Amino acid sequence: MNPISLFCILAGVALNATAQLLLKAGTNAVGHFDFTMSNIIPIGWRIATQPPIIGGLTCYVLSVVVWIVGLSRVDVSIAYPMLSLGYVVNAFAAWYLFGEVLSAQRLVGIGVILVGVFLVARS
Repeated sequence: MNPISLFCILAGVALNATAQLLLKAGTNAVGHFDFTMSNIIPIGWRIATQPPIIGGLTCYVLSVVVWIVGLSRVDVSIAYPMLSLGYVVNAFAAWYLFGEVLSAQRLVGIGVILVGVFLVARS
């Protein structure tokens, strides 16, 4: 994989991970809610107008564009497993930004993901 192809794949992963973090920040701002017939429109509006959620959806759109460029250059059997790096990025970012727990079991899982991505990338 050449540097431009790697950049496209990693940029797609980074945009996708950023989208998830922004969506989480937006839902944190909205808070816990129950979907009922009486609140579906007010909650839907509140969700749709949260700047982090709008930013997250924008990142998703950009990630798809960058991902398509990456897929035009890299085999999907190599590119798709790279998306797993988003799990690693999000786990550490959620720990840092939102105070989520990184237990030993999660860290072992992250290690397994990293080994798997390394093996696929080297194939």
